[in-house]
Parts: sequence; structure tokens; C-alpha cells
Amino acid sequence: MPQYMVERHLPGITPDQLSAAASRAKNVTAEMTRQGKPVRYLRSTFIPAEERSFCLFDASSEQDVKEANERAEIPLVRITEVRHISADDVN
Repeated sequence: MPQYMVERHLPGITPDQLSAAASRAKNVTAEMTRQGKPVRYLRSTFIPAEERSFCLFDASSEQDVKEANERAEIPLVRITEVRHISADDVN
């Protein structure tokens, strides 16, 4: 399944608000999956100095990721399909 990175600009967000947003993403994607639209929220990385967050999702399409974020009411800047290379994948 493809993976997508969601970039967010979250000025003034508190740690509690960030956790709540992650919880909403997890719950919404679980509900979408139960409804037959497989989407999975994997993790987020927050850069406090830039007020930016990068959130990783598994999904069949960019549109499914967009829908999940809209349903979770989490703002986004862009969605990009990504590929990861682990240290274990290289010599």
C-alpha cells in the first residue's frame, strides 16, 4: 500500500492539542478502514521551531488521506506520496 506524508503548519499548537489531533487521525482512519476504505495513521514528527508537523499514512490514494484529515478536522498544507529507505535497506 502506498504511503503518504501530510505536511502541516500548526502555529501556536500545544502538546495537548497535538496529541488530540493524532488521536483524531487514528480514530478516523480506523473508522474509515472499518467502512471498507483502508487508511492507517502511522506517526507524526513535530518540529517545534518551525511549527510544522509531518504525518505518515498508509492509504490506497491521496484522496483517502485528504478525506481522513478533513474528517479529523486537522489542517494540512500538502499531501505527498513518499517512499522510505531504512538503514537496514542499504549496505
